[in-house]
Amino acid sequence: MRVAAPGSLVSLTFLPNEDVAARIAAASAVRAAGFVPVPHIAARRLASPEELEHYLEALVSRAGVDRVFVIAGDVATIKGPYPDALSVLRSSLLNKYKIAQVGISGYPTGHPKIPDGVLWQAMRDKLAILADMGHRAWIMTQFGFEATAILDWLARSRLEGNNVPVCIGVAGPSSVRSLLHFAALCGVETSAKVVAKYGLSIGKLLGSVGPDAILKDLASGLNVPMHGPTAIHFYPFGGLGSLGRWIEEFRRSSEVEVVSRLSAR
Repeated sequence: MRVAAPGSLVSLTFLPNEDVAARIAAASAVRAAGFVPVPHIAARRLASPEELEHYLEALVSRAGVDRVFVIAGDVATIKGPYPDALSVLRSSLLNKYKIAQVGISGYPTGHPKIPDGVLWQAMRDKLAILADMGHRAWIMTQFGFEATAILDWLARSRLEGNNVPVCIGVAGPSSVRSLLHFAALCGVETSAKVVAKYGLSIGKLLGSVGPDAILKDLASGLNVPMHGPTAIHFYPFGGLGSLGRWIEEFRRSSEVEVVSRLSAR
């Protein structure tokens, strides 16, 4: 069973219990396996400019990295001089190590700790500095369950002049218990409407749920001239094996049109 085709992008999160060395090793392993590593740079986890420079140098020299995803990182205590993603982008170190493509975060359903106005302005500022420095930018969104909210956010983003590709975050197949856990951990809203539509019932904790419904809703509502270039980014909360099996089954089914519409570039 093939989880992903050779050459596929593999996002490498910066987990709270891991350090820079672990992320370098993971990126090297992904490259050796025939995939393209996309390491996360979590600004608040970096203790110094020297640590960021060591991280970038090792990613480039050992794993051939030419694209990264820069986030603030949800930690209670900021370890060094980078309080947010914008401060990393302004450091110019990504240019020094010839990082061609840089991803930033998007929050179609908001962030529990950051006002919407601040989120929108941060996205404008990050896209502006990436353009000024000559990086190719893209946006990867937090996962969500409301297709309408995601499409509305995309439409507003495009009206503001943002024309970079957006990877829409979607939770892969998972147990209901795991999905609710990660939704709470990431501050993703699970309203009564969402619970009813996607079966995230407390009474079904031992059951499982897949992304079929939200993908169909996204595909049916997607208007490329309005919503711009999009793709899907899967969060494999149920494990890579489960995600790979689900993807193969989805591709074999009659939903090929859904996949193609959500990969409009």
